[in-house]
Amino acid sequence: MNNVIFIMGVSGCGKSTIGKLLAQELSIPFFDGDDFHPESNIKKMSNGQPLDDDDRQGWLEALNHLAKQQLTKNSCVIVCSALKQKYRDTLSLGINSRTKWVHLSGSFEKILERLKSRKGHFMPSDLLKPQFDTLEEPKNAITIDISQKPQEIINEVKHQLEEKSEFGLFGLGVMGKSLCRNLAKNGFKISMFNRHVDGVEVDVAKNFKVEFKELSEAKAFDDISAFVNSLQQPRCIMLMVNAGKTIDYVIEDLLPHLSENDIIIDGGNSNYKKTKERNDYLKSKGVHFIGAGVSGGEEGALKGPSIMPSGDLEAYKQVQNYLETISAKDQNGLPCCTYVGPDGSGHFIKMVHNGIEYVEMQLLAEVATILKVMGQNSDEIANTLDSWRSKASSYLLDITTVIFKKKEGNDWLVNKILDKAGNKGTGNWTTIASAELGVPSTLIASALFSRYISFYKEERIQLNSHFKSDKTSDLKLSETEILEAYQFARIINHYQGFKLIVEASNKFEWNLNLSEIARIWTSGCIIKSALMQDLVEVFKTTTNILMNPEMIQRINQYKPSAKKVVSQCIYNDITTPALNEAIQFLNGITTEYASANIIQAQRDYFGAHTYQRIDDASGNSYHTNWD
Repeated sequence: MNNVIFIMGVSGCGKSTIGKLLAQELSIPFFDGDDFHPESNIKKMSNGQPLDDDDRQGWLEALNHLAKQQLTKNSCVIVCSALKQKYRDTLSLGINSRTKWVHLSGSFEKILERLKSRKGHFMPSDLLKPQFDTLEEPKNAITIDISQKPQEIINEVKHQLEEKSEFGLFGLGVMGKSLCRNLAKNGFKISMFNRHVDGVEVDVAKNFKVEFKELSEAKAFDDISAFVNSLQQPRCIMLMVNAGKTIDYVIEDLLPHLSENDIIIDGGNSNYKKTKERNDYLKSKGVHFIGAGVSGGEEGALKGPSIMPSGDLEAYKQVQNYLETISAKDQNGLPCCTYVGPDGSGHFIKMVHNGIEYVEMQLLAEVATILKVMGQNSDEIANTLDSWRSKASSYLLDITTVIFKKKEGNDWLVNKILDKAGNKGTGNWTTIASAELGVPSTLIASALFSRYISFYKEERIQLNSHFKSDKTSDLKLSETEILEAYQFARIINHYQGFKLIVEASNKFEWNLNLSEIARIWTSGCIIKSALMQDLVEVFKTTTNILMNPEMIQRINQYKPSAKKVVSQCIYNDITTPALNEAIQFLNGITTEYASANIIQAQRDYFGAHTYQRIDDASGNSYHTNWD
């Protein structure tokens, strides 16, 4: 991976000398920033006048352009004073994570002595004091004391740049291993860590390293101190461990070895509230924290996942290139990774992603059940689902088609799988967040509770013998009607999921971009689909799917089929809770005058909770003595 190395510091610190020597040793091009000053700047400095920020802006932009050009071909060394942070921001614009800073530091007296002995330079020595006054010490730089000999400085810089890894991955489970291979395949120097547990987890990282040729240059560790010290500063460490207390334990284990401005990325399915707490806690320790939702499973992590980072924006810029490079790419070649927003917003939208995912899976399970009751075997169900791809394409539709084709012996494997669905908590969190925010995410709750019902296998068997079922294969439904019912429910599902994101964004002042969120969900993640691609455009003009003319037209087209499918299933005792809830929700959200007036009257009767009247626009509250 090519990088630009900026050698910075006040005039007289030896930038040019060190820059040339370093470029020679690394066999990369060298550029002196002074050579790129416009004539007006040189004339001004020669007359003893310091440059102001307006003078410098065009010069800094020219050096940034130079760096970008060079990075397409090779690494390079550029010498530039870069005394202010905003100057460094301009120099690294668009290439932040591929920029390395070396700060040559020394006392005013030492540098003044050097400057006076230098001949033929346009920079007068009496401008040194303003430079020291202007200097803002860089936080993310290799700082070198210029009292050392030039070769010693070069050796120290090379040691920090060449022998250190640029990215660390902590935790080598399925996802962690795939991300390591992804990073290595993309040319990043990485360090990998997995804990050592006698007789259980021994030499995990070392054994993993030798298993794949792309990891030949990776460094493998089971000692935390050695792992952290193998990383260049500021250190970037991504945690791929189980969510919950494990994250906190790992953070405490890492902290004694970290330095100010190091960056920790939590790539697990953490609760968004805990992400904010960890961010605040680590900020007090001088360490940056990024909560990053990662979707795509094992294959996505290896080939390109959807990544949803949030937290400290400046810290994100430091890791942006790593995350965007390894992420999936959308239909326009853009990375399916974007800075989501502050706090735990990245983990929040990953949580909602998983809630939408629960419903999408439940809907396909219900559709397959209907097709099975209608007499289709697994191959025929697969063929039916496959025929829908031109109208309802999605990753989950594709894998469900494959699942129904898989045979084991003379029977289909899906028929041999125990009908008890597990969950890892994100569906539960999404339902809780919906209740806390007052958002009716009814399909997500329905899909979650369907999994809970499935877990009562033994009780279901007992109860089945006590209650007569009218289940029959005589369903008067066409495949087109079932498809349209499925498409109807999916639109309602996505409406509810994004509605939850909107309400959270408003409450927590996250200012989330729905179109951009939909865009990074068009590839690499579990809920990628043609519908999601449509929503990228929908959310450019509205935050409400059901207010979009195209979506209104689709809903009106599909609703008759959805009503017919649901009613037929209810009549024949076929369980379709998500399809049913989609109809019920649309009926509720489009009812102009609902039954809630009765609820309010009841509440006022037994609890004196009061009510408002439709014939009083003032908003006054009323109480009635109902007896």
